[in-house]
Amino acid sequence: MLVLAVSVTFFAKGYQLFQATMIVSYAIALLGLNLLTGYNGQISLGHGAFYAVGAYVTAILMDKYGVPYWVCVPISGAVALVVGYLFGRPALRLEGLYLALATFALGIAAPQLLKSRHFEPWTGGSSGIVLNKPEAPFGLPLDADQWFYVFSLVVGLLMLLVARNLVSGASGRAMRAMRDHPLAAEAIGVPGSHCKSVTFGISAGFTGVAGSLFAVAVQFVSPDTFAMFLSISLLVGIVVGGVGTLWGALYGAVFIMFVPDLAEKVSKAAPWAVYGVVLIVFVYLLPGGLARLMRRRA
Repeated sequence: MLVLAVSVTFFAKGYQLFQATMIVSYAIALLGLNLLTGYNGQISLGHGAFYAVGAYVTAILMDKYGVPYWVCVPISGAVALVVGYLFGRPALRLEGLYLALATFALGIAAPQLLKSRHFEPWTGGSSGIVLNKPEAPFGLPLDADQWFYVFSLVVGLLMLLVARNLVSGASGRAMRAMRDHPLAAEAIGVPGSHCKSVTFGISAGFTGVAGSLFAVAVQFVSPDTFAMFLSISLLVGIVVGGVGTLWGALYGAVFIMFVPDLAEKVSKAAPWAVYGVVLIVFVYLLPGGLARLMRRRA
């Protein structure tokens, strides 16, 4: 799979490279959401807001202060992590449906806040911020699209490694214990509130990194880009890819990237009806997601 991913750099051109870069960005966001939902059992309908935080931090730093894009990526992740932790600490006193509604409110409010006149000097309001795609460094024989895809792929592999180490260690076992039986987990010493808050923050940090890559790849950010549908799409992605699996993030990202376009080609009159039918078929026939299907086939 790694060889295939790297080969895309040389065989894909223009828009195809952009699509590949967006798949990496969505996969990182789905990794973060899967840590929260699949491994910790918390449902978020507002992760599009953290995607927006990452994108806007990168856009503001690059546009207003001339910060290099490769510095903006970790900064955006750190800012999103802090915002996620600060939001999650009080919100996680809620459970189940009430937590989902709190995050839903966050997802709805984020685009409106970005349009607010109080933040307009930084965010550009409804007009957004335009960015330039970075050129390849060190004289590498790659154009801007090729280079940024390679850069995104390296970041994606690093984030996958971080997620893998996290879920396979003691922290991952604590997260799963809180998901499966919170009362029993707290009885054996797992600090429930702290575990949930930190997981929420880490999940938001992953999503912020994804938003940062998105901003540079698209070269433009605006509030309407991060509407509520983005948060719902991310949740759909982990369900299709496989809840509680790391590789499911990749399959879910491919689904998010291509299925809406395919649905529009099937029916221009009602593309979302086709999208809904495809989603229902996935839920009924593959309740464990594509990752578990591939594991069974292997």
